[in-house]
Amino acid sequence: MQKAVRIHSKDNVAVALQPLKQGEVLSLGGVEVTLCEDIEQGHKFALTDLAENTNIIKYGTVIGHTVKAVPAGAHVHVENIKTNLGDLLEYTYEPETFEQPAAEGRTFQGFVRKNGDVGIRNEIWIIPTVGCVNNIVQSVERKAQALIRGSIDGIHAFTHPYGCSQMGDDQENTRRILADLIVHPNAGGVLVLGLGCENSNIDVLKPYIGAYDSERVRFVVAQQEENEVDACMKQIEELAAIVAGDERTECPASKLRIGLKCGGSDGLSGITANPVVGRFSDLLVADGGTTILAEVPEMFGAETQLMNRAVDEEVFHKTVDLINNFKEYFTANHQTIYENPSPGNKAGGISTLEDKSNGCVQKSGSAGISDVLEYGDRIKKNGLNLLSTPGNDLVAATGEAAAGCQMVLFTTGRGTPFATAVPTIKIATNSRLANAKKNWIDLNAGRAIEDRSIEEVGEELYDLVIETANGKKCRSEEAGYHDIAIFKQGVTL
Repeated sequence: MQKAVRIHSKDNVAVALQPLKQGEVLSLGGVEVTLCEDIEQGHKFALTDLAENTNIIKYGTVIGHTVKAVPAGAHVHVENIKTNLGDLLEYTYEPETFEQPAAEGRTFQGFVRKNGDVGIRNEIWIIPTVGCVNNIVQSVERKAQALIRGSIDGIHAFTHPYGCSQMGDDQENTRRILADLIVHPNAGGVLVLGLGCENSNIDVLKPYIGAYDSERVRFVVAQQEENEVDACMKQIEELAAIVAGDERTECPASKLRIGLKCGGSDGLSGITANPVVGRFSDLLVADGGTTILAEVPEMFGAETQLMNRAVDEEVFHKTVDLINNFKEYFTANHQTIYENPSPGNKAGGISTLEDKSNGCVQKSGSAGISDVLEYGDRIKKNGLNLLSTPGNDLVAATGEAAAGCQMVLFTTGRGTPFATAVPTIKIATNSRLANAKKNWIDLNAGRAIEDRSIEEVGEELYDLVIETANGKKCRSEEAGYHDIAIFKQGVTL
C-alpha cells in the first residue's frame, strides 16, 4: 500500500493514506519531500514551500489559500489555510463530456407496481399526517409485526413532528414529502393516519398524492373512530392479505433509482468511497438507471464541475439556480454560506468547504446531468439527477427516498448507524472504520488504496446493489433502523 497520494498532477499538496512520521522522505509525482511533522491519515501536507496567500491545489482545483507561509512537508489544515469562496456568482456554460463505461445489461428481482414503478422491498408503511398521532402509529407498528408473512419484508411507521402549525415552504415540504412516500414503490401497502383537525389533513393531502392504488393505500382519521388503533389494525390486516401474495419478477437495471449521500467525511472520502460510488453511478446510468446527488451546500466550490456536465443549457441554468437559490436561503436567514465543514470533517483531514465539496461531488461520477429537482419533486428523467437538499444526512436522504429512490448509498469516514425509509448501504472510506464497525458498514472502499482499484470496488458495489435490490438486507435493515426527517425552513406557529 502506498503511503500518500498526489491526486492530480497540478496539486501542491498530497494526502496521507496512512499515519506518517516526521522525517519520512516521500516521492510523489516527481516531487520529493521530507515531512517536518507527523501527518495523520487523510490529512494533507505541502509538497513544496508555500508562501502566504498561495492557492492550495487538490483534485487539480483550488480548495483555499494559505494564511501564512507553510514549509514543504508541513501539515496543511485549518490552522494555516482558509476558503476562497464568496457569495453569489455568475456562471457560463462550458459543456464537457466524458467517456462512459459500456452498458452491462444487469437485471434484478423486484416488485412491479400497477403504475409500472418497481420496488426492491415489499413493505407496509404507516404514515402519520401530523406529529400528534405519532404514538398511535408506533403502537400500531408494534401490534402489526404479527401480520408479517409471505413476501412482506416489514411493517414500518415513519414518525415526524410536522403537519400542523406550519407556514409557507415548511407546510409544502411536509405535504409533498408525505405524498411522495405514500406512493413509493418499496411500499406494497400504505396506511395513512390523520388526526382530523390538522392543517395537512388527509383531504388536503390527497391532491398532492395524485393517482394512487386505492386497494393498497388506506386512510384512517383518528377523530372519526371510536378506537383508532382497532381501525388501523383492521386496515393493515386487509393490506397484509394483499401484500403477502406479491412476487418478485426480473426487471432491468434501468428501473433502479439510487440516492448518493455522504456524511462524517474524512480526508479519504474523495479518494476512495466517493469515487467508488461515482464509478457505480456511471455503471448504473450506462445501464439506463438513475442516480441522485443531493446536499447542495456540499456542492459549493465544486459547482462548475457539475454545471459543465449539464446535458443542455436548460439543465445548466437549473443547476445555476440550484446553487444560487440555496446561497440565498443561507443569507435570508442571516447565516454564513460557508460555515462548513463540521468538526468531524476537520478531524478527518478536510480543511475547507472547497476541499469537502470537491471530494463530495466525486460520488456523481462523470455522467451528464439529465435533470435538477426541487425538494419534494419526484424523478422525471433517468440518468444522473441533482436534488435540492441541505447537507443534513437524514433530511437529504429522506429527500432522495421521497424522489423515488429505492435505496441510498452512504459513504462515511467517521461512521454512522442512521438509515432512512429505504435500504441505506454504508460504505467506509477506510479499512480501520470498516473493521471497527462491522455492524454499521456494508462495503469497505478503503481497499481501493490497498489491494483493489476504484473500478474493481465500483463493480463490487454494483454487485452489492443488485444483491440488496434482490432482497439481501443491509446492516441498517438488520438492526431495524429506519427514519425520516423533513426539511424545516420557516416559522412555526
